Amino acid sequence: MRTMLRTVNRVMIGLAGLLLVVLGGSALTVGLGVRPPSWWIHDNRHDVLLSEAERTHWRDAGWWWPTVVAALAILVLLALWWLTALLRRHRLTEVLVDTGDGEGALLRGRALESVLAEDAVNQPGVSHAQATLTGRRNAPRARVWLQLEPDVDPGEALQTLTAESLTHARDSAGLAGLPAEVRLGAVKHHAERVS
Repeated sequence: MRTMLRTVNRVMIGLAGLLLVVLGGSALTVGLGVRPPSWWIHDNRHDVLLSEAERTHWRDAGWWWPTVVAALAILVLLALWWLTALLRRHRLTEVLVDTGDGEGALLRGRALESVLAEDAVNQPGVSHAQATLTGRRNAPRARVWLQLEPDVDPGEALQTLTAESLTHARDSAGLAGLPAEVRLGAVKHHAERVS
């Protein structure tokens, strides 16, 4: 869902930007005195965007106003959908834990995130860790960000995170799997003074 939303977001912004650049650029070039082609919507620099005849041409037709209102309503609904999709939280609020009796229990997502981050920061060479759960409540995915000390091997840190922290989180929540995206960063340190 997130990749689809990202694609729709980029396409919509790109189309809106392209439309604004084309219309604004054409109005600017015609306003500066460039002679437009014969098929263009503007004839010269004193031309208006819509003439009186063009604005009132369809006013008396019975289908015109319902069509305009329906088109604008669809545009408003699409814009509201887009806005809510952008503002919606993508963080998982709860995880479904299989208790073995067929019922199940709910674990707060933030609790599992904080335990995962605390377990990760306790491994050697990690100065800061942050975890976020995404996905569905019966199939969560983890995003982990580790800030490593300068002398730590990133491969070892990743192996330790996978073998210990992610395994503990997966086993404690009774999950079949806990796929993770791990981002590694280094702590910035100041140069040592030599005297």
